[in-house]
Amino acid sequence: MNIPKDPMILVSYINTQLRDSYPSLTELCKSLSLDEKALQDKLAGVGYYYHADINQFT
Repeated sequence: MNIPKDPMILVSYINTQLRDSYPSLTELCKSLSLDEKALQDKLAGVGYYYHADINQFT
């Protein structure tokens, strides 16, 4: 899957996908063949962390 490389665009893209199509980060990563830990680490690098209770990075 071709996802945005820029972390700020990536967080917007991922949050939109989570809101519109996926019940969890795990399901999104499975569906898009993404490494969940690598994605979380990349977004943590710019201050965004996944919150399962709201299914979003903030």
